[in-house]
Amino acid sequence: MSAKVLAKKLGYAFLDTLKLIKFNEDGELQLEYSLDLIRQEMQKVKKAVFPGFYGSSPGDVVKTFTRGGSDVTGAIIARAAGADVYENWTDVSGFMMADPRIVDSPKKIECLSYRELRELSYMGANVLHPESIFPVRSVGIPINIKNTFIPDDGGTMIVPTSKLPENPSVITGIAGQKGFTIILIEKAMMNLEVGFVRKVLSVLEYENINVEHVPSGIDTLCIVVRDEDIQNKMQKVLDKIRDAVGADNVEIHSGLSLIATVGHNMASRHGTAATIFGALARSNINIRMIDQGSSELNIIVGVDTFDYEKAINAIYHAFNK
Repeated sequence: MSAKVLAKKLGYAFLDTLKLIKFNEDGELQLEYSLDLIRQEMQKVKKAVFPGFYGSSPGDVVKTFTRGGSDVTGAIIARAAGADVYENWTDVSGFMMADPRIVDSPKKIECLSYRELRELSYMGANVLHPESIFPVRSVGIPINIKNTFIPDDGGTMIVPTSKLPENPSVITGIAGQKGFTIILIEKAMMNLEVGFVRKVLSVLEYENINVEHVPSGIDTLCIVVRDEDIQNKMQKVLDKIRDAVGADNVEIHSGLSLIATVGHNMASRHGTAATIFGALARSNINIRMIDQGSSELNIIVGVDTFDYEKAINAIYHAFNK
C-alpha cells in the first residue's frame, strides 16, 4: 500500500514484486528468473516504485523474505537495473565499529567489504539484511547505507575486497550474540578414529540442530549450538552422542556469548590476537572458547554471558585508544 501511495505521489509506475520476484516450491529465491522478469518490466517504464519484502511462490502465493527482507528486494532491483550503486536508506548512519547500545559513541565504519559485512551481520550487526549482498556482490555493485534523517551523512560503503581503500585500523568492527551452548566431548585417541566428527554431527543433524562452530583438540571436540535449538533436547543429545562415539565424557555448558572481531587488516598485523586476549585478561574476563577461520578475517571468542558487554567494551577500547 505504501509503495502504491508513493508511486502515485511521484507519478511513477507501480511494479508489483508479487509478479516479478519468484520463489520455488522449497521457498528458495529464483534470482535469474526474477531478474529477467524485472528487466522486461523496467524496459516499459522510465521510473518505477517497487514494494519490498515479498514475491510469490508457484501459483502466485505470496512469499515473504525473512525480517528485513526489503533490503534483499532493493539489491535485486539494483542488480536488474545495472545500478552504479545500491543506496539503502535506514534510520542510522551506517555501521558502527560496535553496538552503540553497549559501547558509548563507537566510531563509524566508513567502508567495509562484502565479506566483512557477512561476518558482522551473522554475529548480530543487523543494520542490513545479510542476504542482501548476494544479488549485487557477483557484479560488484557497491552498497551505500544512508541515514534517512541525516541525508548529508556519507554513511557506510560496502564494496568488493579489491576496492577497499587503505585503512590504518587493524580491525573493522566487533559484533556478538548471546544465547549459545557448548557441547564438550572427550575421548582418548579421538584423533585416530576415522569418522568421529561425522558421527557426532550426524546426531545433531538428526535432531535438527544447527552447528555454529566446531573447535577441537587432540582428544576433545567442542560443538557450539544455539540455546533454543537444544534446550528441550539436552539429555537426548548427550545420550545419543555417547552411544554414537563411545565418548569418555560428554558435557553441556550453557550461558555462553560469542564475540567476533572482524577485519581484513588482521591477517597482516602482528599481535592482533594478543591485543584481544590481553584486553580480556586485564578486564578479568575468562575466555571459554576461541575460534579463528583459515582466512584470518575474524577471531571469535566465547565468554560467559554475564561478561558479554564488558568484553565488547574491553576489545573495542583496546583497538581505539
